[in-house]
Amino acid sequence: MAEKKFNPLDINGPNFSPNLYLDKLFKECTLRQIMDHENEVIKDTQTLHSDMQTLVYENYNKFISATDTIKKMKNDFKKMETEMDLLASNMSSITSFSDQINSTLHDTREKISKLSGVHTLLQRLQFLFKLPGTLKSRMEEKNYIQATQDYLHAQRVLQQYGDLPSFQGIKTDCESILKELKMELRKQFCNPNASAKELTESVDLLLQLNEPAKELCLEFLSCAEKRLSEQLVLLKDQSEQRDIIDFVDLGCTGFLSDLCLVVTSFYDMFINRVNSEDMENSEIFENFAAVELDSFVKLNMKNYFELVQCKVDSEQDVGDTSILVEALDRFYRRIETNTLCKDIDFANTATEIVINAGRKQCKAHLQILKMHFSDMLTKVRQSLTTPKLISQDDSSKNLSELLNSLIMTIVEKIKGVLQDLVLSQTDELFQINPKQNVALTNENEINSNMQESAQELLNYYVRIQGLNCSQMLRKSVETRDWLHTIEPRTVRAVMKRVVEDISAIDTTVVLLYEDQGTTTEHSSDSSRKTHSISVSRHQYKSNWSSYTPNHLDSTLVSNMHKLFSERIEIFSTVEFNKVSILTGIIKISLKTFMECVRLKTFSKYGLQQIQVDTHYLQLYLWRFVADENLVHFLLDEILGSAVHRCLEPVLMEPSVVDIICERG
Repeated sequence: MAEKKFNPLDINGPNFSPNLYLDKLFKECTLRQIMDHENEVIKDTQTLHSDMQTLVYENYNKFISATDTIKKMKNDFKKMETEMDLLASNMSSITSFSDQINSTLHDTREKISKLSGVHTLLQRLQFLFKLPGTLKSRMEEKNYIQATQDYLHAQRVLQQYGDLPSFQGIKTDCESILKELKMELRKQFCNPNASAKELTESVDLLLQLNEPAKELCLEFLSCAEKRLSEQLVLLKDQSEQRDIIDFVDLGCTGFLSDLCLVVTSFYDMFINRVNSEDMENSEIFENFAAVELDSFVKLNMKNYFELVQCKVDSEQDVGDTSILVEALDRFYRRIETNTLCKDIDFANTATEIVINAGRKQCKAHLQILKMHFSDMLTKVRQSLTTPKLISQDDSSKNLSELLNSLIMTIVEKIKGVLQDLVLSQTDELFQINPKQNVALTNENEINSNMQESAQELLNYYVRIQGLNCSQMLRKSVETRDWLHTIEPRTVRAVMKRVVEDISAIDTTVVLLYEDQGTTTEHSSDSSRKTHSISVSRHQYKSNWSSYTPNHLDSTLVSNMHKLFSERIEIFSTVEFNKVSILTGIIKISLKTFMECVRLKTFSKYGLQQIQVDTHYLQLYLWRFVADENLVHFLLDEILGSAVHRCLEPVLMEPSVVDIICERG
């Protein structure tokens, strides 16, 4: 690579030396070879010159626009440079003025700072003198939070200067108002009707006023104990009037909910409070509070479990046990979900209550079965001992009937006892999921799935219809001998069939989507536009016909043409309208046609037949697509591919092509 890069004899290299190249040529070649080489160089030069002219001509407007843009950028940069110089001068002026102002106001600044400090001190003194009146007004408004904040704001000053004669009266008045504030907060703290927010607020304010946390903790649990005891008494009074399901619901929604609220509030007010100033004492208090809370919860849960056990014992009858089972299930589920204490699992106690109830039910049913069996045996004994005037056969028959009756009654009784167990095991045996655990599908998910399915179905329809048309075009290209074809006199039948099929698809699709696609304005003289395209292509391709295929290098022109063209997605997503569907089918068909043409070699008449076919398609397909330029581009690519694959690229006159297509 390095030798080729720095080779002075490489005519395409950057280090090419004409003198050395000519010397080598004169030494190694004959005169005939030198003249042939000269002709090749002249032809290559003419070709490159022609290509360069074509490139410049096609991009002439872009070169002019780029030149204008560069001129405009130069003018803008000159203006910007002037403005930046002006900005720099203004910044220097501002800096000098700022230095002058600072030097002038230096002494005044110190005086202002002193006056500001004096003003702040006077404001604090004024706040202190007005503090008793402010606290009284806050108390009258029952705005305990603001009253506490005002006192805490002045507490440090009062403690430091409260012994001075001028501040003793203020301190005394504030302390008396503070005692009244603490009393009001304790009343609110012990109010049984107070909400959790009010309790938390009261405890928080009392703790800010340096009330002992242990005392508040015990007092809070004492007040909560009174409220919970009242609820247990009310629950006990209503236990005889309500069935066991209502009793369990009342206990869960009343007692257990309030107990959970008390525990949560206790954690928020006492245990979860972080005191960064005294971490050691804070940990000691948290341990103390946790122990007190555990004992409080254990005591109340013990009383509640005893009350539930009494109610369950009173419901131990031998009737329908489904109500008892449902009540115990609700009770256990609620206890299992409540984590009142981290170290205590109340679910075990609830399980013991349920198991004891089950054992008592089993004992009761067993006792009933024993009594029933005893009664049946007594009846059989009486039947056997009663004297009857019957034959021996009748006696054996009656004895068999009595035995069967005894067995059947016992079996039916056992079935009745075990029916609840069988029903309870049905869901587990047959793996039936409860309906409440089944989640409905979200509406958005349904819409999304339907949209995706519709899009896939529409894409599949377009692909299938496009492949059907492509199959006809592919067979028409592959089965024809393009090197020995005759001069075209008509449009091939397959092109007419393709247009007819696409028209039929248009008729079918319009029944569902109607004419709701957005199409660009089609030129009224579309056929004239088609002619101009063919003429322009003929004009620049007519130069190619003067060269032999070995000397023809049209790849550069084709690549430059593609460089400034937008890329066309053949298998793009289809929209839900008629125009998009037909556009997708036509793109697939024409793309297949183009790829098949690229694999064939054409004679002059074969090329002209392709020219006639593409012109016919261009006349009829533009009305089905959103942008007729798309059809023009693909058909031009097909014709260009045929020209590249032609041994004698000579196109037919546009007027002759028009006559053939109109006649076809």
